[in-house]
Amino acid sequence: MARSARALLRPSSRPSDWSPPVSTPVPGTSASPSFPWIGLLSLAGAIFVSVTSEFLPTGLLPDMAHELGVGLSTAGLLVTIFAGTVVVATTPLAALTRRYSRKALIVVVLLIIAFANVLAALAPSYEFLVGARILGGLAHGLFWAVVAAYSAHLVPKQQLGRAVAITAGGGSAAFVLGVPAGTALGHSLGWRTAFTVIGVVVLVLAVVVVKFLPPVNHQVTLSTGEIPLPLHKDRNLAWVVVVCAVIVILITGQNTFYTYIAPWLIQQAHFEPTSIAFLLFLFGGAGAVGLVLAGFAADRFPKRGFAAAVLVVMASVLALSLVSANSVVVVTAFVIWGVAFGGVPAMLQTRMLRTASYRLRNLAAALQTTAFNVGIGGGAVLGGVLLDRAGIGVLPVVEIGFLAAGLALSITVDAVHARRSRSA
Repeated sequence: MARSARALLRPSSRPSDWSPPVSTPVPGTSASPSFPWIGLLSLAGAIFVSVTSEFLPTGLLPDMAHELGVGLSTAGLLVTIFAGTVVVATTPLAALTRRYSRKALIVVVLLIIAFANVLAALAPSYEFLVGARILGGLAHGLFWAVVAAYSAHLVPKQQLGRAVAITAGGGSAAFVLGVPAGTALGHSLGWRTAFTVIGVVVLVLAVVVVKFLPPVNHQVTLSTGEIPLPLHKDRNLAWVVVVCAVIVILITGQNTFYTYIAPWLIQQAHFEPTSIAFLLFLFGGAGAVGLVLAGFAADRFPKRGFAAAVLVVMASVLALSLVSANSVVVVTAFVIWGVAFGGVPAMLQTRMLRTASYRLRNLAAALQTTAFNVGIGGGAVLGGVLLDRAGIGVLPVVEIGFLAAGLALSITVDAVHARRSRSA
């Protein structure tokens, strides 16, 4: 077992140790590889189980807190600790594993995620459960660092938006189906059963990845006598950092408000608490629709499509803030918000992959994962501070401000980059 594990993760510049490489068309010819539907759907499935595993505790916190004898806020730290682990560990782990087979890494981290979920199900104490979540966070961070760049190795650049939208669909499905189903299972049979079941499902998806995910060669091929360029001297690195800044600003703004959308809907829009689950389901379904639309927009008009999506989000949130007393307007604006924002993360990921040079893709994927998690955690913290000091009504206004700043930065960078490209 140990020998086979070492063989699985042996550094390699070959496409894979398991199966033949993906065919690539010869430059200058009209031939092109068929669209890798099965491989991309395999990635989407792996993302589905990984995201479901990450957010599974959110719907089971009261049950977990009661059984483990801790407060609700202490149990909530399980989500924070997981995200913090991803932020701290993703880039170093990606650097340490940059020479290993991408497909092998995905399989190994899925096995670790499955093991972490089983440990969580068996946890005899809160402290043990924290350790299991940290292990899962380590694997989850590396998982995203690999997966975020994988689709760029499978398709040509003109199909990148479509490919990213398909894989990102796994994350949307996790919020629409995975987390609600896990929560329902946990309430019916106990939270430990929910963690056990998701662990088994992760194992199944690891087998699917082994069988159906095409291998890729992520190594940079050098010409005879060529000296490898250090990553920090790559001219695209500065642009990658700017895209990360755009991600942090936009995701911070989104989560400043959306983290507290349930109390906002109850206090400001006067919905009954029992209707919140249905409204969140509507938002998740709307996000899936937005993701499909983003798959078309990201390849055909990436800049205008991205700007339009952010502007629609701003308009929807403004409508929520100004007409919170009208339930019809609130529900309509809430659904439009979900459609518009549903494609934004996929568009940002596509932009990152197009911005990074081939040699920077793996580092860019790790930095992107870190940026998203900084935005998620930072937005939740900022929203909580504002909630206590200024009231819940200020959160939509703050989100609009962040979105405007992120969009302005994005447009400015596009203009500067276009000007420099023309000069070059």
